[in-house]
Amino acid sequence: VALKRMLNFNVPPVKNSTGEPVWKVLIYDRFGQDIISPLLSVKELRDMGITLHLLLHSDRDAIPDVPAVYFVMPTEENIDRMCQDLRNQLYESYYLNFISAISRSKLEDIANAAIGANAVTQVAKVFDQYLNFITLEDDMFVLCNQNKELVSYRAINRPDITDTEMETIMDTIVDSLFCFFVTLGAIPIIRCSRGTAAEMVAVKLDKKLRENLRDARNSLFTGDTLGAGQFSFQRPLLVLVDRNIDLATPLHHTWTYQALVHDVLDFHLNRVNLEESAGTENTPAGARPKKKNKKSYDLTTSDKFWQKHKGSPFPEVAESVQQELESYRAQEDEVKRLKSIMGIEGEDEGAISMLSDNTAKLTSAVSSLPELLEKKRLIDLHTNVATAVLEHIKSRKLDVYFEYEEKIMSKSTLDKSLLDMISDPDAGTPEDKMRLFLIYYISSAQAPSEIDLEQYKKALMDAGCNLAPLSYIKQWK
Repeated sequence: VALKRMLNFNVPPVKNSTGEPVWKVLIYDRFGQDIISPLLSVKELRDMGITLHLLLHSDRDAIPDVPAVYFVMPTEENIDRMCQDLRNQLYESYYLNFISAISRSKLEDIANAAIGANAVTQVAKVFDQYLNFITLEDDMFVLCNQNKELVSYRAINRPDITDTEMETIMDTIVDSLFCFFVTLGAIPIIRCSRGTAAEMVAVKLDKKLRENLRDARNSLFTGDTLGAGQFSFQRPLLVLVDRNIDLATPLHHTWTYQALVHDVLDFHLNRVNLEESAGTENTPAGARPKKKNKKSYDLTTSDKFWQKHKGSPFPEVAESVQQELESYRAQEDEVKRLKSIMGIEGEDEGAISMLSDNTAKLTSAVSSLPELLEKKRLIDLHTNVATAVLEHIKSRKLDVYFEYEEKIMSKSTLDKSLLDMISDPDAGTPEDKMRLFLIYYISSAQAPSEIDLEQYKKALMDAGCNLAPLSYIKQWK
């Protein structure tokens, strides 16, 4: 809703207006692109009047009679480039939207450029959008995709991290969380674990929220956007937890559809990229192997099958794809059958009465064609994705890993020894083996004895594992 409002020049879109949308250009940076792409498809953008969407730092031609909506982070180089656009008089008018709040000094830089370029009247609106987070689903968001290693678990727990770096990481996280609550229009009750990075984030976020509420006239939590937001007693609870509390879960091999796609395939911002295996048939000897085709699929909220099955165990998903395929084929056959009947020869009464029945049927069949095609597209998509996942499961024996780790984590008895799993050459990659052993190490009540540990280390080394993670976990434990 906030994005659509922004693309409509920061005016809520009117439902019943029949007029054409205003044609406009959207200029974003990589951050803006990541925020928009999981939420709005190119078609939806076009419906809102966006004819072109371009990256800020690409070579752009002047389009002097079109308004431009900018959606960028307020960084030095972005501001410089915007000032340059003003000087070159690229567009008719400029709507500047910043993903998170812009500082006073940078605003002044833009103002000076606008005065210098005699373009003050063309800068229509400047907005802080507070949208510095990426929404992947109705109830899931992540903080960043660009340079995400800068705010990762590793970044926070590096032994050589300086205080200023830590401050920067915390500020980045706090800024994104603050943006989230501004967009939500609610002030959370914050709970956190003491003495951890989570507490640092909580304290900073608390301070930022209080400072914003102190100035009642300019508070982001009042005004038209939220109705009576600040008077509502329904406040969300924000629980901040340090990852160290439970390190085993992110290492655990998974068994549900969405988690498997995320674990074994290249899956970012709701888009999965697959390499299609090139066919080996009829390649003459000595010819170059065919190049692999890359395909990417969007797994979005509008995909009914994904919504229904993303949390299901994998075997159920495979079964459901099969059922969908069968029901699709039945519908397709029905359309084919009707076509053949329509070509009846002879003028006898039976044929004519049959015709009138079937005309009605055919009409309904034709009207359901777009639905059929969409169904076919989804079936193909999930067949390909599920097949790719299945190849990984088979080649790496992920089902065995999943069951074994479940047993370790729930402290039930193990049916085969951990050493056998690690030294089995057919089961999994070195990384899989390392993950398994780390889960065992984290979950065990008392650490294995030095002699046992040496044995495990040797087996892991033989399997080609890098032992650095083990020494970190050992120290951590």
